[in-house]
Amino acid sequence: MRLLHHHHLDTQRVKSQFAKLEKAIARDDFKSPNLKKLSPTPYWRFKLDQSNRLLVQFARYNNETVCLALEVIHQHDYANARFLRGASLQWDQIDVDDDASGEQGDPGRDDGAQTLRYVHPVCSEIHVLDKVLSFDDTQQAVFDTPAPLVLVGSAGSGKTALTLEKLRQAHGRVLYVTQSAFLAQSARAIYFAHGFEAQGQEPEFLSYREFMETLHVPAGRELDFSAFGAWFERYRSAAKQATGGLDAHALFEEFRGVISSRAEGVLSRESYLALGVRQSLLAPAQRAAVFDLFEKYRSWLAGSGFFDLNLLAHDWLPKAQPTYDFMVVDEVQDLTSVQLALLLKTLAKPGQFLLCGDSNQIVHPNFFSWAAVKTLFWQDESLARSQTISVLKANFRNGQAVTHLANRLLKIKHARFGSIDRETNFLVQATAQASGTVQLLADKEATRRELNLKTRGSTQFAVLVLRDEDKAAVRQQFQTPLVFSVHEAKGLEYTNVILVDMVSGQRQAFAEVAQGVQASDLAGDTLDYSRARDKTDRSLELFKFYVNALYVALTRAVDQLLLVESDTAHPLLQLLDLRTQDALNLASTQTSSQQEWAAEARRLELQGKQEQAEAIRQTMLKTQKPSWPIWDEAALQELLPKALLPGQISNKPRQALLDYALWHGQSGWVHDLVGASNFEPAKQIGHAIWASQGKLPVPRARHEGPAQHLARLEADRRDAWRFLVKKAEALAERQRQPYASRGFKEVLRQCDQFGVDHRTYFNATPLMLAAECGNVALVQALLERGADPMTQDHYGHRAWDYALARFLDDPEHKAHQLDVLYPLLSPAVMDVQTDGKLVRLERHQGEYWLLTVMLTSYKKFFSQLLPDAQVERNIKGFCADHLMRHMDRVPDSVLPPRRRTRTYINSVLARAEVNSNYQPSRQLWLRTRNGYYVINPALQLRAHSTKAWVSWHEWLNQPLVLAGCGMRLKAPAD
Repeated sequence: MRLLHHHHLDTQRVKSQFAKLEKAIARDDFKSPNLKKLSPTPYWRFKLDQSNRLLVQFARYNNETVCLALEVIHQHDYANARFLRGASLQWDQIDVDDDASGEQGDPGRDDGAQTLRYVHPVCSEIHVLDKVLSFDDTQQAVFDTPAPLVLVGSAGSGKTALTLEKLRQAHGRVLYVTQSAFLAQSARAIYFAHGFEAQGQEPEFLSYREFMETLHVPAGRELDFSAFGAWFERYRSAAKQATGGLDAHALFEEFRGVISSRAEGVLSRESYLALGVRQSLLAPAQRAAVFDLFEKYRSWLAGSGFFDLNLLAHDWLPKAQPTYDFMVVDEVQDLTSVQLALLLKTLAKPGQFLLCGDSNQIVHPNFFSWAAVKTLFWQDESLARSQTISVLKANFRNGQAVTHLANRLLKIKHARFGSIDRETNFLVQATAQASGTVQLLADKEATRRELNLKTRGSTQFAVLVLRDEDKAAVRQQFQTPLVFSVHEAKGLEYTNVILVDMVSGQRQAFAEVAQGVQASDLAGDTLDYSRARDKTDRSLELFKFYVNALYVALTRAVDQLLLVESDTAHPLLQLLDLRTQDALNLASTQTSSQQEWAAEARRLELQGKQEQAEAIRQTMLKTQKPSWPIWDEAALQELLPKALLPGQISNKPRQALLDYALWHGQSGWVHDLVGASNFEPAKQIGHAIWASQGKLPVPRARHEGPAQHLARLEADRRDAWRFLVKKAEALAERQRQPYASRGFKEVLRQCDQFGVDHRTYFNATPLMLAAECGNVALVQALLERGADPMTQDHYGHRAWDYALARFLDDPEHKAHQLDVLYPLLSPAVMDVQTDGKLVRLERHQGEYWLLTVMLTSYKKFFSQLLPDAQVERNIKGFCADHLMRHMDRVPDSVLPPRRRTRTYINSVLARAEVNSNYQPSRQLWLRTRNGYYVINPALQLRAHSTKAWVSWHEWLNQPLVLAGCGMRLKAPAD
């Protein structure tokens, strides 16, 4: 068996033992090195010697099994092994001779073995991000090349994974930035996979808008094309007349990609009119009228509540300061020159950047060119000399048939328009072993009906159209919720993709693309560099959207591509060498389970595809409303007058309000119940609350001395407190019981019936209660069904807050499983706004933990079910004593030991205080007195659902918290 090793694998201390193991693996001897499976993980371990072990995993490539050496575990320290963090294993039992937790077996039959898409034929080094990667020679050369670096790569070339590995090598404050918020989020997850941490590095992962917000948060909403289209409708006739027929998409490109794109500033009328013929979509005679429209557009923006990120980049340039020691800009083709210039201005040392992209995938209007990009940094002669441009030609995503078709489209593009630039003058090389299929089908009603019948129930089939406005007509015949425009589909991939009238729907435009191209022009396996002879020909600029959009659409298909076209004889389809097939070559009806559809909805939601995610929930999941009452804030406000009405006959409203008060620890409602009724359970609870706080007058008996009287009072308080705890725990256990059990089939059945994020009695989701119980198996099952860990209750608490609150408040809860739940449920980042700027807190930062504890504990701080002295102390603010509660119980994988010391906690409190001089100034809390801190009154958090900024008072529903505790929200002057 072949042995591949992680490039970070350190065998220095076990060199001879590792060499001996290599020989054993080469002869397929797994018995002598004592190979054992670490169930239920996908990992195995070899015995190197008496005290050291090698953690391995097995994978398949080309019908063979290979062994992946990941990590040396010294001195049996499994608990701190990077790849085993969070695993549910009995660490002290792994190396016991009878080994109850490990099992011997045949690695060739390992069901957990992953499949690798590529393995280098000679090099044995692998890289591990979220999955195992083997670099080809070109990728390895890029990995070894120092910055500055420009990386050009096609769809599926692995350029994002490669850039993340490059990022891991950097030191200091480093930035990964891209246009797509989802891509930035995915890159972060990939980067930190398997517990990776880089010493001496502060990484940030931002979308371009989020990067802008770190400089200053703009007011209003970001302008998208739909909003621009609405503005365009006002001037449609004038625009058509001025431009000779350009549509909204083309005018948007002229505004953003020509007039306002340059780093030197927005073009003046004179500069715009003087542009060369290849620098604009319009002839010089048409530009004056278009510039008039541009000025109207800018005036409209000023009063519309929208902002244009491109125009904003010009205003934000003076705000940019040297900040980052290294920067990766991914999908750079989606940015304009001024946007890129703003990014590069924040580099602390010029040249410490990596830019990557693919100009064949431009579907954003920006007039991108690699030549324009290079002028930004080649003004520095030393950078120009050291500049390296690398090209990744291998495709690790698409099957051979799809790659062949995409290459043929690139040949047509090259033959028609000439070379765009030297950097993208290449064809793609498929590395996939699977051939895949491409079918051209005549657009007939019977064909659509059969396609719809066989694919509508499967998450593995997506339907693509050219533009958003084309989706409505297609949805009438294709009932799958997975209908996307090309713009929406960028960044997605599906096993099977159906393109509907992509070419026929824009017959004239694609005919222009194919004009003058002969089949003989498409021979050969390379593209020769040649620029278009006619410098006045603007065809590429005018029609690049269509050819690029088709290229993006084709490359979304991993295995099977079906093109449904009404004009199957279209010249472009003929040049693509596509011939109509008589019959649909598709297996029987494809159907995905309800759980798979729920997971797909969640995946799309994370990528910002709300329209398709909602369509899945409406058409595929069809959930019902729960049969029980849900006591959220609206229901509570409706309940209060009924429960507190004097003379109310029914005790049901009173019992509901009492249960609500006990569950949430809010004594104000109990006091109101006692005052409004003779409801005996409320009287008992109210008496116990007052007794536990020493507020009941208890006269001293004649036979009692002062000391005896005080002792009796203290005993009564303890008895009352135990009574309260018993009542609250009894209620809590009734609510938690279904979610704490190992047998949770009924919970999953309810999720299928009511939706995976349905609300339980007290407005918690099943995921929240499973997290509170530490039921890892149920948490994982719910996440697999698409449960959203970012969903909040009406006090701003999420599933992770439920788990953390139970951990902090209930030391007797041994099954908290915080180490496993932390990577599963805790938000990867917290976005807060202070001083008008976005402050992003990553999980690895000390401020993240402290602010999380503060937000989680806020409601508990004001709970008057607590002893009175504790409430009084809490109102002063948070102190190190509170923040360090149960620190000795926090797993190392959640909070490293160095961050659990009083010195460290105090230093973090001091550096993030409002008046601190520390840089970067995060201003998260305000010191009220020595050692006590409250959350910065001006701090805002970004709402998960709307992405809007809300004050932390609104986030935590402070008015309701204080009302439930019998208090009021203080005015600022109080």
